[in-house]
Amino acid sequence: MTFDLTSKTLRQRSNWTEIWHLWTVIVPRRSINGQLVYGKVWRRHDGRDWIYKKFTEYDGEAAA
Repeated sequence: MTFDLTSKTLRQRSNWTEIWHLWTVIVPRRSINGQLVYGKVWRRHDGRDWIYKKFTEYDGEAAA
């Protein structure tokens, strides 16, 4: 729940604020070899800001 200062009441967060999305990020800079820097991250909105987590891929056969 969050507190809304204008109405002095508690309001529920939307359900979508609790869902993590897989997001591709492109950083506006170049790597050492001149290519753009990009990658995948987990992203969700907490009602005010975006929160990011590192996404690590793994080989499904190696995990079994």
